[in-house]
Amino acid sequence: MYVYDPVDQQLVEQRVAQFADQTRRFLDGQLTEDEFRVLRLQNGLYIQRHAPMLRVAIPYGILASRQLRTLAHIARKWDHGYGHFSTRQNIQFNWPKLENVPDILAELATVQMHAIQTSGNCIRNTTTDHFAGVAPDELVDPLVWCEIIRQWSTLHPEFAFLPRKFKIAVSGAVQDRAAVGVHDIGLQAVERDGKLGFRVWVGGGLGRTPIVGKLINPFVEWQDLLTYLQAALRVYNLHGRRDNKYKARIKILVKDLTPEVYAQQVDEQWQLIKGGPDTITQEFVDTIKARFIWPQYDAAAEQDADNTAELAAADRRFARWLRTNVHPHKVPGYAAVTVSLKATGVPPGDVTADQMDAVADLADGYGFGELRVSHEQNLILADVRRARLHELWTALEALNLATPNVGLLTNIIACPGGDFCALANAVSIPVAEAIQRQFDNLDYLFEIGELDLNISGCINSCGHHHVGHIGILGVDKAGEEWYQVTIGGRQNGAAKPLPDIESTRGGGAAIGRIIGPSFARDQVAGVVDRLIRTYLGLRDSEEERFIDVVDRVGIDPFKQDVYSDPAFAKPTQLAEPAHA
Repeated sequence: MYVYDPVDQQLVEQRVAQFADQTRRFLDGQLTEDEFRVLRLQNGLYIQRHAPMLRVAIPYGILASRQLRTLAHIARKWDHGYGHFSTRQNIQFNWPKLENVPDILAELATVQMHAIQTSGNCIRNTTTDHFAGVAPDELVDPLVWCEIIRQWSTLHPEFAFLPRKFKIAVSGAVQDRAAVGVHDIGLQAVERDGKLGFRVWVGGGLGRTPIVGKLINPFVEWQDLLTYLQAALRVYNLHGRRDNKYKARIKILVKDLTPEVYAQQVDEQWQLIKGGPDTITQEFVDTIKARFIWPQYDAAAEQDADNTAELAAADRRFARWLRTNVHPHKVPGYAAVTVSLKATGVPPGDVTADQMDAVADLADGYGFGELRVSHEQNLILADVRRARLHELWTALEALNLATPNVGLLTNIIACPGGDFCALANAVSIPVAEAIQRQFDNLDYLFEIGELDLNISGCINSCGHHHVGHIGILGVDKAGEEWYQVTIGGRQNGAAKPLPDIESTRGGGAAIGRIIGPSFARDQVAGVVDRLIRTYLGLRDSEEERFIDVVDRVGIDPFKQDVYSDPAFAKPTQLAEPAHA
């Protein structure tokens, strides 16, 4: 867990004071809405359908228990008693009053938190693998590198007003779990001749034009990482569109220039600054490492008296939870545990203030007071002694936070949708609940096996529907809600090493393909069920996943089965987007 130094704290406190004055001036009529908009966005404040929405930064998804308790306090005092964890590893409050936001930011500053650069056309929160630092397959712990990027990018004057928002992801493991292929810049740690470096993918992203990033440099030595990032951003800043926000993302520029030309221009800029002041030294890396509080593992944990296997044999519910929600750890005797925020009937990613307090207590009691937020909108207890897993499961069961569905169909990723977001064309949360109820039988869920299902309420793809094995997109037709369905997407590759170094497919990511015309809201859960039944009839074995079958047979058998079903035979015809 990174601990602020005096400069960090001073920066955050000064930002709070600035925004408090800006908000006062707006409420007093001294600033217009247009003047205030850019100021509030720089502090993570949006205007949603019913109320302002405040997005709080959780840098690279790491939370201390004391910070989670503060979030719970904010939810009770200034919101409606809950928070929503997003796919960007941040938390959002959907109901604060504008006049209270400066007080919320001041409260956050007391526990080294803020909302800086959670919005606006700047470098947003750098994200990483939610198992960072504990994953057995890591080449390097990416947390330090994320913090280096955070410090470099925060309030960077050259990149404060980019053509559009900009997102960076870092993976330190052999298997990408940070979705590097669908970020503006994706970094994958790699070793060459005994040296550490990073593969660099550029131009990935979802939204209106989903594109998988292109490999523009197979190996940038760690010392040169910041200068290379600066060169890549400088080319974007120079040539990115500012006259059309729909064509302003870096993915459009890379596509228009071609990846080869973009890489060439980056190299030209890089030669001007390589070896300059932003070159990373070992001394600086060591300084950043020293600002972290690292877990002090007990070497005796491997010898703990552990009756987990016997308890699992006696209790099927516990056995299921072990199978889906407990993950390998690099230290013998420990495990990482996913706290599922996907119980049926609960909006994906939502957690109450009482649950936050309880999970903070569990983080203290079963770990080192540290939690992670995952891209899948769940929480992670990263350092649990294996001998205490049954004890922890019992506590989570009492909190309705032990649903054994991580990696399964009902572990749905969803944006807040039309219930909250002013940009949404359709609701997401009721559709997610309908699907959860359709597949609420755990026996059937485990028979289906690994499957990612993502839902977005509009083309901005905050629910990352493009990379779901099954993706659902809310669209508008004559003021009515309809839903497009895609299959075959993925945010990363299979659980195996990345392709050879010349591969340009970022981390194995792929964009799903639309199966056909859209469906009414009350049809969506049935359509998913039809897709699942088709998959079960086509798979060669219980080990063959849904995504593997789609890769093997294509989308046509699924499309034929859905549209030949009388329940879905005459869906409303909608124009398909250009990427279809």
